[in-house]
Amino acid sequence: MNSAKPASQLLSPHNVRDLLDSIEAFLFDCDGVIWKGDKLIDGVPETLDLLRSKGKKLVFVTNNSTKSRRQYAKKFQSLGISVNENEIFSSSFAAAMFLKVNSFPSEKKVYVIGGEGILEELQLAGFTGLGGPEDGKKIAEWKSDCLFEHDKSVGAVVVGLDPYINYYKLQYGTLCIRENPGCLFIATNRDAVGHMTDLQEWPGAGCMVAAICGSTQKEPVVVGKPSTFMMEFLLQKFDVPCSKMCMVGDRLDTDILFGQNSGCKTLLVFSGVTTESILQDPSNNIQPDYFTDKISDILKSLEHN
Repeated sequence: MNSAKPASQLLSPHNVRDLLDSIEAFLFDCDGVIWKGDKLIDGVPETLDLLRSKGKKLVFVTNNSTKSRRQYAKKFQSLGISVNENEIFSSSFAAAMFLKVNSFPSEKKVYVIGGEGILEELQLAGFTGLGGPEDGKKIAEWKSDCLFEHDKSVGAVVVGLDPYINYYKLQYGTLCIRENPGCLFIATNRDAVGHMTDLQEWPGAGCMVAAICGSTQKEPVVVGKPSTFMMEFLLQKFDVPCSKMCMVGDRLDTDILFGQNSGCKTLLVFSGVTTESILQDPSNNIQPDYFTDKISDILKSLEHN
């Protein structure tokens, strides 16, 4: 019985100091933690400023692949938060890095079912991307004697969140994976839903990935959370042991699991997808170290200390 994991603790003036004293780097998810859609969550800038003033390193680890690190830095800036591009780790970057560390041949191409973020990160890593938003207007026609042509030099298909998903892209990606020898199938993430706007949740990359799983009968390599692939790059860049990191997120199955898989402390916030009733549900077996309503509660708990 002694080996049972302790229950999650509500973040409070009694334990916030312990958390801060034990952590050198805070890893933040973005959607549902920092913002919802294009709307900043209350108290975020003040909380980030406080953590920086205490010498904490801040890192932003997002599964949303629609933007590149450069585009995310611009979004932070537009919301009045100063974040360096080097502090951002997006799943679009992770997909490009996966190809790089696995010595993907530069003469091979990558077909993208997803946004500009993936195409930009592929280009920065020295790869040629095809598809993306421009294929959103293309139509696959069922005509007799009509063969759907695809590029035989595509060596990887990367699937992420794609608001312009269509049948043309599904056919293109499917043909590459099924017919091009050794073609890789990479998913940026498998989130079921996400806060694409501040008022409601929308289907996440998981449903686009599932469509390609269905047509190819193959499972992808997932590079975003909860996979620990991105952690290798974080460790190289920040030189902080995982035991001195805290992953802060709004999802149990991606953020909190990523933190636990990596050996980090974890803090769940209820400002995004997960509610307290989901956390407390007997069927949930993912328990964070701490939970609270939103990240500004760190500030509030310290003030009451």
